[in-house]
Amino acid sequence: MDHRAKRDVPQNGQHNAAHAPTVVELSAQDLRRRLNEALSIYVAAMDYPRGTEHHRAPMWAEHISRPGWRAVGAFLNDPLTFPDSRDNPLVAIGYGYRGAPHQWWHQQVYSGMRSAGWPEEATHETLSNYFELTELHVHPGAQGHRLGETILRRLMHDRPERSILLSTPEVYGEDNRAWRLYRRLGFRDVVRQFTFTGDSRPFAVLGRSLPLPSTVRAPAS
Repeated sequence: MDHRAKRDVPQNGQHNAAHAPTVVELSAQDLRRRLNEALSIYVAAMDYPRGTEHHRAPMWAEHISRPGWRAVGAFLNDPLTFPDSRDNPLVAIGYGYRGAPHQWWHQQVYSGMRSAGWPEEATHETLSNYFELTELHVHPGAQGHRLGETILRRLMHDRPERSILLSTPEVYGEDNRAWRLYRRLGFRDVVRQFTFTGDSRPFAVLGRSLPLPSTVRAPAS
């Protein structure tokens, strides 16, 4: 496992504002090359036990070949500490692809929607043409730059799908950065308190139409 991201990302989350992370689209080759680093961000952001990344690596690698796949990453941007951009630590990652009926996540969400009382026609309509936001993670030491929103907007730029769907762990009061981002961008409930096969935690499935709004209003005080 490549520990570069964990070692070089400040643990207090404070970065020089003049050197905010740089967000760029990643090629399939880029993500394959930085896969261990990206998975270390996933484990840190989700607070999973060490070793989880080894089980997820084959799945992430397989996703790269799916139709409509796109990935975006954020790299530390400090020319004094990291003069060669090729060596900059990865601090955030997001990717997804076009949803399809043969995919495991699609089948799980279909089952969850039907169990929650969605009519067959409405379920089919919701799942007929969407981008699945599979992963979106910012290292805890790199938060505070709105990287999640920047990455999500880059991922969704000029997408041909009609909507975007995602799943995120349920949080009491929806009180974390991920939930605030999704609500700010207008994501609505599709299924709540859903348990995916193989994971005991409750998840919410959220969605909204595309394109994303160009601007969002600040939450009411």
